[in-house]
Amino acid sequence: MAVTERDERAETEERPRPSRPTRGRVAATVSVLGELLITAGLVMALFVAYSLWWTNVLADRQAGRESNELRDQWAEQEEGDGAGEDRAPADFDPKDGIGFLHVPAMSDDDVLVLPGTDPEKLNGGIAGYYEKPKKSAMPWDESGNFTLAAHRDGHGAKFHNIHKIDEGDPVVFETKDTWYVYTVYAKLPETSKYNVGVLADVPEGSGKTEEGRYLTLTTCTPMFSSAYRYIVWAELERTEPVDEERTPPEELRAG
Repeated sequence: MAVTERDERAETEERPRPSRPTRGRVAATVSVLGELLITAGLVMALFVAYSLWWTNVLADRQAGRESNELRDQWAEQEEGDGAGEDRAPADFDPKDGIGFLHVPAMSDDDVLVLPGTDPEKLNGGIAGYYEKPKKSAMPWDESGNFTLAAHRDGHGAKFHNIHKIDEGDPVVFETKDTWYVYTVYAKLPETSKYNVGVLADVPEGSGKTEEGRYLTLTTCTPMFSSAYRYIVWAELERTEPVDEERTPPEELRAG
């Protein structure tokens, strides 16, 4: 039987129309999302690099300038009365820095110490002594707790390796006229950020029960977090006068 033109048209109309190509749209969407995720990952990587590397570079530069200024100031000053004695250094002006912290187990760097522990101040790549909630004693005081804080990650990260300090390790504080030599006797790897007892004149939780001449180092923990605080305690063993060559004590000459 012959097929008429009308029959051909009817058959064509009855054939199902091909579906639209949805697969192409899905592929395009996945491609766009992938590019967005890659871009977001690059942005995050740059942010981490800025936070953990570039802020260290900037902070170290600033701290280096301030450290040089303090040492130049010391060099220009006349030798103060009582140099080498166990008392406040001559021409003491805390705003210019009170001295330098040396912790061989943690770093070969000398860390400039300034008043205050506000994050903006610590961002300068220094350590600060507490003015609140408990005012720090000074190393030359007859008794008390010399309490310091510094960043652990970014902004100089001066206490980054605090976990490497062990009991028995030396900690030395340098002023214009005196070396203060401490020995670590206890540490607290994790405590609440609200635990101000660790800053007490007789630091709570350190095992000490009598007044003495203590030093406390504090920083955030765990790394890359500020949830808790890491604490290291040391006790003054002796002082040494600074000579003309500023020869460091034997604890800083070992090795």
